[in-house]
Amino acid sequence: MTYTRKQLETFLALEDFQEIYAQADALRAETVGDIVHIRALLEFSNHCKRLCCYCGLNATDKKLPRFRMDPRDMISTAQEACQAGYKTIVLQSGEDPWYTPDMIGEVVKQIKKTGMAVTLSCGEHPESVYQYWRDCGTDRYLLKHETSDPKLYATLHPDSSLEARVACLRSLKRIGYETGGGFMIGLPGQTLSTIAGDLLLLQEIGCDMAGIGPFIPHPDTPLREATPGSTELTKRAVALARLLLPRANLPATTALGVLDDAQKENVFSCGANVIMRKVTPNNLKKLYQIYPAAFSDVDIRTGRLETEAEIRSLNRTPV
Repeated sequence: MTYTRKQLETFLALEDFQEIYAQADALRAETVGDIVHIRALLEFSNHCKRLCCYCGLNATDKKLPRFRMDPRDMISTAQEACQAGYKTIVLQSGEDPWYTPDMIGEVVKQIKKTGMAVTLSCGEHPESVYQYWRDCGTDRYLLKHETSDPKLYATLHPDSSLEARVACLRSLKRIGYETGGGFMIGLPGQTLSTIAGDLLLLQEIGCDMAGIGPFIPHPDTPLREATPGSTELTKRAVALARLLLPRANLPATTALGVLDDAQKENVFSCGANVIMRKVTPNNLKKLYQIYPAAFSDVDIRTGRLETEAEIRSLNRTPV
């Protein structure tokens, strides 16, 4: 569907959003069905060279104990996730130059031998690196734009620019990745017009995935005193994303469950069809916190079974 920025802004401000929720849920059922895809999320490094003001991994945080997983351990964890029933693994890290393109490429090649799809989420890189990783077998790449407002982006990312971020997303799409973008709801200085612009940017790029979650302040960042984002507004943005991108994969983000666990389930009736489950080794989970979040210390197979049961309780089919 096609909407103007003003129309989206008006929708976001509606007193009663139920009709749009119903439209989004019906479109979700028509285009992607009642299946919920469970993705294994492996956070392999919390080192990051970036200075993002909202992120608990930012380079200025000297209190955070840093870790890097050995590539061999990354591969063995992915193999365990495959045996537990996962069909996709998301390899996520801060922007950590210690991992060379060749190292990441070799990890991807080895994981692809399991038959799993591989998503990378490792930040901004030259197009030649993205092409190499694609040639190694990477299927998807997740790179959230966070906000489509250039001035707000510059405030939150003092060492980067929205132009550079969007250029990376366009490169990924051009190379042939299933391309994932996304943004936060409730950033200081954000308006409904900003959110409308975020949604339109996803559509303009042609994102195949979009992670939309509420902003959650981290106590060790410059935004520690800011107010968390609205769960209701987050759900509205997900629903509108479904209308704009009918066949996209839209996750129920972990951040939504941090603020209100019931809302993480409710978002599945607002257009979402994906959920991620951490398979990061238990001793490392607590060290990878972009925002404060609780974590489960169960093993990979148990975690998968728990998530499958949760999805079935919503009358959806886990895959």
